Amino acid sequence: MAFGSRVAGKHRGSSRLSRKTAGYAGIAALATTGVVGSLAAPAFAADAGHSNSAQDNALGAVVVAEDLAGDIEDQAESQQRAAEHAAAQAQAEADAKQRASEAKRLAEAKVKAEREAAERAAREEERKRLNTFVAPVEGSYVSTQYHAGGGMWSSGSHTGIDFHAASGTSVHAVGSGTVVEAGWGGAYGNNVVIKHNDGTYTQYGHMSSLSVSVGQQVTPGQEIGLSGSTGNSSGPHLHFEARTGAQYGSDIDPVAYLRSHGVSL
Repeated sequence: MAFGSRVAGKHRGSSRLSRKTAGYAGIAALATTGVVGSLAAPAFAADAGHSNSAQDNALGAVVVAEDLAGDIEDQAESQQRAAEHAAAQAQAEADAKQRASEAKRLAEAKVKAEREAAERAAREEERKRLNTFVAPVEGSYVSTQYHAGGGMWSSGSHTGIDFHAASGTSVHAVGSGTVVEAGWGGAYGNNVVIKHNDGTYTQYGHMSSLSVSVGQQVTPGQEIGLSGSTGNSSGPHLHFEARTGAQYGSDIDPVAYLRSHGVSL
């Protein structure tokens, strides 16, 4: 008796039904050829009923064995699929973490670059501000020129320039620097002298009050006091001098000095 064959799938033998069928066929073949009969002849001779029971038990054992083998194979395949799925999921999670880490690194690098750019811009702005010069009195004009002659000045000529300013007008440092004199200056009245970062000095005289002290750092446009008419003065105004040194007699042209620092007069 011939039985058809079945092509097994990948990594899998014949189906459980095929294996059962083959088992049944094998037992049937043994019975047909007399092998089972000859093996069990004494039992058949004694009791035909017992012979049938033994045959049933043999068939049942084959079925149970086949079922057990199929269950084991199914379980192995299920575990293999689960392992492959877990591995794929773990790889996907690892890839996602790597992408997230890279995105975080790029974001942090961008924030750092933007912060550094902002800091550089702020430093540059501060540098420009500190190197900027302004007029000592905002919106004013020169009422008495440098080296103007007359008996009002002990040297015979004006050592600075006068800015028109009503009493109490705000007076500003023309540039950043350090206050080296702040107080009474004789003919200059209440005066302030500032040493600037480029080594030059400026003087502000005849003020009614002062708002800075010696050793104080000042910045361009910072208020240093209020204009007035103290000392040797014919009326409220600001006397402004530019100097190469802190002392009287080292004066230079204040208009040329301010213009060289970008101040329009």
